[in-house]
Amino acid sequence: MNVPAHIDEAEGGQSFYAKHQKVYPQSVHGTFRRIKWIVLVITLGIYYLTPFIRWDRGPGAPDQAVLIDLPGRRFYFFSIEIWPQEVYYITGLLILAALILFLMNAVAGRVWCGYLCPQTVWTDLFFAIERWTEGDRRERMHNDTGKLTPQLAARKALKHFLWLMTAWWTGGAWVLYFSDAPTLVYELATFQAPFIAYLWIGILTFTTYTLAGYMREQVCLYMCPWPRIQAALTDEYAFNVTYRYDRGEPRMSFKKAAAAHQRGEPAGDCVDCNQCVAVCPTGVDIRDGASLGCIQCGLCIDACDTIMEKLDRPTRLIAYDTDVNIRQRQEGKPLIARIVRPRTLLYSALILIVGALMVWSLSSRTITSVNVIHDRNPEYVLLSDGGVRNAYTVRILNKNTTARDFTIAVDGLPGASVDVVGAESEAGAETVSVPADQTRELRVIVSVDAPPAEPSVPVSFIVTDTGNGEAASAVDNFRGPGAGQ
Repeated sequence: MNVPAHIDEAEGGQSFYAKHQKVYPQSVHGTFRRIKWIVLVITLGIYYLTPFIRWDRGPGAPDQAVLIDLPGRRFYFFSIEIWPQEVYYITGLLILAALILFLMNAVAGRVWCGYLCPQTVWTDLFFAIERWTEGDRRERMHNDTGKLTPQLAARKALKHFLWLMTAWWTGGAWVLYFSDAPTLVYELATFQAPFIAYLWIGILTFTTYTLAGYMREQVCLYMCPWPRIQAALTDEYAFNVTYRYDRGEPRMSFKKAAAAHQRGEPAGDCVDCNQCVAVCPTGVDIRDGASLGCIQCGLCIDACDTIMEKLDRPTRLIAYDTDVNIRQRQEGKPLIARIVRPRTLLYSALILIVGALMVWSLSSRTITSVNVIHDRNPEYVLLSDGGVRNAYTVRILNKNTTARDFTIAVDGLPGASVDVVGAESEAGAETVSVPADQTRELRVIVSVDAPPAEPSVPVSFIVTDTGNGEAASAVDNFRGPGAGQ
C-alpha cells in the first residue's frame, strides 16, 4: 500500500514534515558579532578584489594574479602555474581543505560554518541589508503581519534592489576569475562580453539572491552535508557553543529565582528570556542541546552575556565549552582543556605531510617535460651492417610562455646515434624548436653499431634547453636480439 507523503492536518492526521517557521534574527552586539563582521569584511574583500590584483609573469603571459584561463588551459595563482596534467595539485588542495575542516571541527566544532562558510557570510550581509531597510526583528515581524503601506512597499523594494545588486556583483566577481578582470568589466559595461559571461552572471545572481535572501537557514538544515559529517567526527573534548545547563537550570524568571534563593531552593541563572533564540540565524534553541541546525556562530553567547550583565550575574552562561567539562563541573572536579589529543595530532600530521609534499613538488618541478613511447611493431630493426635500430615517439612539453630550442640525447647506450626525423631543416639534426605553451611530437631513431649485451636495455632520453640548460628526462628500453644470440 502506498503511503501518502503528506496527510492533511485538517482531516485529523499529522504532517510528516515540520512546518516551516520564518526566522527573524535580532541584531546583537558583542565579541563574536565583531569577529563575524571582521571575517565578513576580510573574506568578501578578498573575493571581490582579488581579480584586480596584477602579477608580472613576463612578456606574452597574463598579468592577473589569480586566473583560471580555460582557453589557455592554465590556472594561475601568483607565481604558481598549473597545467591540466597537474590536476593532482587540485586534488592535494581538496585533501588539505578536508583535513583542515576535520582539525577545526576537532578543536572548535563547526567554526567553519559559523564564520567562514560562503553561505553564512553572504546571509550575514543580506541580514544587514534587511535590518537597514526594514528594521530589526520586531519591526520586521510586525511588517510581515500588517498592512502593506506605500512606505513599507518602498522599503521592501529597496531591500530587494540592494539584494539583487549584491547578488549581481557576486556573480560578476566570479566570472572575473576566468578572464582579464579590467578588460571583462569594460566589455560587460559596453555589452561586448561573450554571452557565456552574461549567462553565468545571471545564474550566480539568481542562486545568491535565492540562497542568501530566502533559503538562508534551509541551506544549513537540509542542503549542506557538513552538519551530518561533523556530527560523526566530533568528540567530548571539542569546544562547541554550549548552554551550561549545570549552571542555568532550573531556569526561571529573575523574581522567581530571587524568591527561590530566599527559600533556600535551587535556581539557575537562565531567566528564560529567549534572547539566545531571537538572535540565532537558524532559529535554534541552544538550551535544547546539540543540534544540526546550530552553526556555532556564537551570537547566542553575545545575547546571553548582555542579559547576564544587566542582571549582575556572571557572563558565559552560554559559551564555547566541552561536554567533558560540563561533567567535571557537576562532579566538582577541575576543568580539562585537551586540544592536543590523538585525533588533532593525526590531522595536524597529515596536513603537514600533504602540505610538505605539495610544496616540495611545486618547488622541484620544471617548465619542461618529456614522454617517450617505443614503437611496438617492429620492436627493433637489424641493419645490413650488423647494427640495430629502434624507433620512438618523443613528446616535448614546453611550459614557458616563449618558444624554446632543445637538444635530444640518450644515456645508457654507449655509441648510440640519435636521428630526429623532420629536424634537419633546423639548427641541427638533434635540435628542435617547441612553440610557447605547446607540446611537440617527434619521431626519434636510435641506432647502435652492434646488438647490446641484453635483449632489452634501459635508455634515458635527455631533453636539454639550449638557452638555459634546463633538462628533463624519460626512460624507455632499447630492444634487440642480444649479443649472445
